[in-house]
Amino acid sequence: MARVTLTPTALVPNGGVADPTGTASVAGAGNGFTIPAQSPNVNIWLRAANASGGSGTISVLAGSQPLAPSSGQGAVTATVANSSTQWVGPFDSSRVIQNDGSLFIETSVVMTVAAFSLDGRRV
Repeated sequence: MARVTLTPTALVPNGGVADPTGTASVAGAGNGFTIPAQSPNVNIWLRAANASGGSGTISVLAGSQPLAPSSGQGAVTATVANSSTQWVGPFDSSRVIQNDGSLFIETSVVMTVAAFSLDGRRV
């Protein structure tokens, strides 16, 4: 199975957005999501909901050099308990950005994931 593109919902300054449903993940290495490259000023947040019947993890994989000089720190991983929702982010691009500017996300169990973007210049 290949990664599915997960398009972030932009959080609107001085406004609001409808809460997106999210997209179900396919668990396991090499599956999950890709978030396309964003502007350097944009912060990405993930909302992961787990209803798999057991605890699981969501990971933003370590990036590749030369764009991610801190990639040696490894993936950013958060545990999501069953029947709960975890917010993860924002992420340090020097750790997780891939050479094409994208992010790779994997889950250890099936989760429903939504991505959000926030332009840091407007905060």
